[in-house]
Amino acid sequence: MRWKCVANIVRKYATKSNQFHVGIVGAGPAGFYCAQQLIKIIPDCQIDIIEKLPVPFGLVRYGVAPDHPEVKNVINTFTKIALHKNVRFIGNVTLGQDLTLSQLKQSYNAVVLAYGAEEDRKLNIPGENLSNVISASKFVGWYNGLPANKSIHENLNLDVEDAVIVGQGNVALDIARILLTPVDILKKTDITEYSLEALSRSRVKNITLIGRRGPLQVSFTIKEFREILKLHGVSTKFQNGQMNGIDELIGGLQRPRKRLIQLMYDASKNNIDEEKKFNILFLRTPILIEGSEHVKGILLSKNLLEGEKAKITEQKNKLKCDIIFRSIGYRSIQIDPEIPFDKLTSTVPQNTGLYSVGWLSSGPVGVILSTMSQAFQIAELVGKHFNEGLINEPKPGYNNISRLLLKRNVITVDWEGWTRIDKEEITRGMKSNKIREKIVDIDEMVQIGGNI
Repeated sequence: MRWKCVANIVRKYATKSNQFHVGIVGAGPAGFYCAQQLIKIIPDCQIDIIEKLPVPFGLVRYGVAPDHPEVKNVINTFTKIALHKNVRFIGNVTLGQDLTLSQLKQSYNAVVLAYGAEEDRKLNIPGENLSNVISASKFVGWYNGLPANKSIHENLNLDVEDAVIVGQGNVALDIARILLTPVDILKKTDITEYSLEALSRSRVKNITLIGRRGPLQVSFTIKEFREILKLHGVSTKFQNGQMNGIDELIGGLQRPRKRLIQLMYDASKNNIDEEKKFNILFLRTPILIEGSEHVKGILLSKNLLEGEKAKITEQKNKLKCDIIFRSIGYRSIQIDPEIPFDKLTSTVPQNTGLYSVGWLSSGPVGVILSTMSQAFQIAELVGKHFNEGLINEPKPGYNNISRLLLKRNVITVDWEGWTRIDKEEITRGMKSNKIREKIVDIDEMVQIGGNI
């Protein structure tokens, strides 16, 4: 009798899990890692990963620097997840346009929002709209082949010598490295052909990285800084006096911060003078971008550090520059009016049946490893709600979604369609001795991989 009771429980659980449908919006790291953990927690659940682009992988494809191919190896893990029998990729579908949040909630037991943070933060100072003030996210998307950013070169003039990057995170260092790396080296990566052409004509040789706070508060990591130091023909410079006394503080720091600050301090003592220069300037806040039509310079306020906060003073100094990259972070947006969006933090809180993962949940901080950890936690929360019977009402899942998309004449791209796009990109890359040549036109992607 006891075994019969156990068998009934197992059968009931299996039936429920077979009918448990999860819709994940966003095919970046957060979305894939959440799917991976859900498969382990609720083995028979049905997962649809919905992506607005015809191709998967999000920031791994469009955010990771082209000279960091080892970081993109995580794509192999994501591919295994996508090939799981209970996982479906639905590309070229936009939430808020092709489907509404209400329709997703009607179709899935759990909806997980994983669409990231696609909008960059602005300086909000006079002159920010001048020509050659470039968004870091758009510049990164441009050289990485993001369709939305393929045309920014129309407003991008690299025929200049002096550049400023506002921000001291890894993205800022990526931009500096791309601008300072010889084109012959970049040719071996999957960087787009049109950006290679533009970079080959670039005359940028002096880059200044500006941060509001001091050396101890930089956001970049030791790996990225070490790569800058290794660039051939480039010398790293710190403004006189800004590293004074740092050596006395290093001993009290924790690893890996201790190793980074020590490397920075050692670099500040290097007097090598190369043709190209990477300058690091601390304790400065931009207050005005000078110029009539094009950037001519930037006015900075000198800051004092009070604890971890930077306080603007009346002291000012100017920097001559011809191009400025704004790299002060990202923010998520509310892509559907029904999303319970916190405008103050640009995040979506967790609700029973509606969840958020990645930067949409935590804010635009951390790396792929921290994204994985956070996505796993939310998957555990979904599993908890499933086990408690809070989200087990029967839902139609993909059957309803496919009907809605068909009604709207939306051409979708499934995983097989993505593999066709993937093969075509690799074939095009081979013609130029590159890893791949990304297709940057969405219509062309859909024509190759769409379920027409």
